Amino acid sequence: MNPYCASRFHSIRWTTREVMVGEVGVGGSHPLRIQSMTTADTLNVEATAKQSIELAEAGCEIVRITAPNARAAEALGPISRKIREAGIEVPLVADIHFVPDAAMEAAKHVEKVRINPGNYADRKKFHSREYTDEQYDRELERLHEAFSPLVDRCKELGRSMRIGTNHGSLSDRIMNRYGDTPRGMVESALEFVRIAESRGYREIILSMKASNPKVMIEAYRLVVASMAEEGMNYPLHLGVTEAGDGEDARIKSAVGIGSLLMDGLGDTIRVSLTEDPVREIPVARELARRAEARWVNPEASQGREPDERLDPFVFERRDCERIDLGGGVQIGPKEAPRVVVSIDAPLSEHEAIAKDLRLVQGTRPDTPIEGVHLKLNAPEDWLHLDRLIEKVDILPPFHLVEMAKDLSLDGVALPPRVLPFQFFSHEEGERLRSFLQFGKSNDCPMIVGTNGHDLRNGLGETLKEHGGPLVATLRSVGDAGHQVGAYRDLVVALAEHELRLPLWIRCAPPTEDTALGRLLDASTLSGSLLCDGLGDMIGVAGEEDPDRARGRAYDLLQGARARISKTEFVACPSCGRTLFDLENTTQRVRESTNHLKGVTIAVMGCIVNGPGEMADADFGYVGTAPGKIDLYVGKQRVSSAIPEAEAVDRLIELIKEEDKWIDP
Repeated sequence: MNPYCASRFHSIRWTTREVMVGEVGVGGSHPLRIQSMTTADTLNVEATAKQSIELAEAGCEIVRITAPNARAAEALGPISRKIREAGIEVPLVADIHFVPDAAMEAAKHVEKVRINPGNYADRKKFHSREYTDEQYDRELERLHEAFSPLVDRCKELGRSMRIGTNHGSLSDRIMNRYGDTPRGMVESALEFVRIAESRGYREIILSMKASNPKVMIEAYRLVVASMAEEGMNYPLHLGVTEAGDGEDARIKSAVGIGSLLMDGLGDTIRVSLTEDPVREIPVARELARRAEARWVNPEASQGREPDERLDPFVFERRDCERIDLGGGVQIGPKEAPRVVVSIDAPLSEHEAIAKDLRLVQGTRPDTPIEGVHLKLNAPEDWLHLDRLIEKVDILPPFHLVEMAKDLSLDGVALPPRVLPFQFFSHEEGERLRSFLQFGKSNDCPMIVGTNGHDLRNGLGETLKEHGGPLVATLRSVGDAGHQVGAYRDLVVALAEHELRLPLWIRCAPPTEDTALGRLLDASTLSGSLLCDGLGDMIGVAGEEDPDRARGRAYDLLQGARARISKTEFVACPSCGRTLFDLENTTQRVRESTNHLKGVTIAVMGCIVNGPGEMADADFGYVGTAPGKIDLYVGKQRVSSAIPEAEAVDRLIELIKEEDKWIDP
């Protein structure tokens, strides 16, 4: 399998071909383009045009509009005219599912057509069938006949096309040969790409969307590697579909989109929120701005790339030592990543710190602070630490005590469950030896902050000589181009020295940044690493409120599917196909069920991706007619045409019937 990016240690943009969407260039040397989608009924020309104009004025560079049937496709003509009459030249995209005739009509009116290869020529029936090679080839011939007319029309009219695979709507043919897998997603798209290329058409953009960021990341990596094998380099449209709303949706989107952007993949992005679509634009723009600021020239990674010994196409938790940190908490490859809260207040304020910790630990028994990261800046801080530990009657299991460089451990009587923590450069080998000797004498784990460069220049051998329980974290970016690359390089250097140290991911974005920026950076960093199987502890620094830092850490873990601590919601962002008030309904469902730890609930505006995208959901709430809801258990529909006013209560009854309900 070919590599999927130029470097996993420097952020280098993958070079794609240029595709023009109207007058907007995507791929090549063009900047990242921002997209969104209207939610008004497409047949309501005035409302759809107005919303398109609002999106363009907010900074949206490409606007997508659903065309669920031929009438809606015809409406794209007057919609486009109204937008142009207002002096707005934003290119329009027709979103097509199931109806090739709608696609043929839409191509007359818009600059780009999006088709879903899972349902363009197929109706998903969830049938199990074995295909012989001959039968599969006949299916591909059928696809060729169904898809070629649209290819020819787009070529004739100068339209571009997105072949957008959704994890939730793979065809039965793909499912039966490749399974419900990222590989199946990739092959679903490439079948259509090969047909288009056979007719001399290459104005194509690809997407591999899923509601699970791990699946989405793997699918995009695979499609790039697969394209490289076939001599293709089509631009990528990035997105996590059905992300939901609020901070959870922003985290999930940044985990998926941000991770790929960090690896240099992506040419246009859409952040799917179950909110007013205008609110998607600032999130997408911030992700794009941060990615473009990190992208470097290919020359930045000249020289040999470290050998990661990691398969980026398969999720597998990194192997490491299992360490007891105290208070009954262990870290290791079989343990869920542990939550550490950093407290920046000076230890002289131990009474206030103790009060905050008592409050959090007393009210959050299911999502506790498992470790506290404290800073010691002067010798008297040891006394303050003793007083803090005395005052907190509901103690976090362990304390990571970061000591200033000039502080010595000589003569220190270490309180119970305290783990000393210091940073070391390769020039500080003797200081490191003294630090490690204290840990050996006191039989306690130690936390060492370093990087790959320092390990390769002497510190690795010193750590190897120690042999006692150690946890590693990143000291600085060092020779790598960004934090994700630096953590990866640290892990590689540990492996080079046969050091199986657990890894602490410290999310510490610049304090002068915006709240959204800090959230996106923390999500991208933690998501990139956790989805690669790296990370045994995680902490969010820079938050004044320890409860907020605790909650953010658990949210980051949930966003990367690394540790589930509350209900998981899969909710589509709404569009002109939506058959009920999706935003308010999602809020009502969330308010009623947010305490159901480990339960996944899908709220879907229509049937397009419903049963498929709910593949790993326990319960589904799907609009199937105006004001009517179907309820699902897994993929099985159990109730039909429930009035919308009753549907949330009926969902709760269903959860109770399935014995998944607990009282708040």
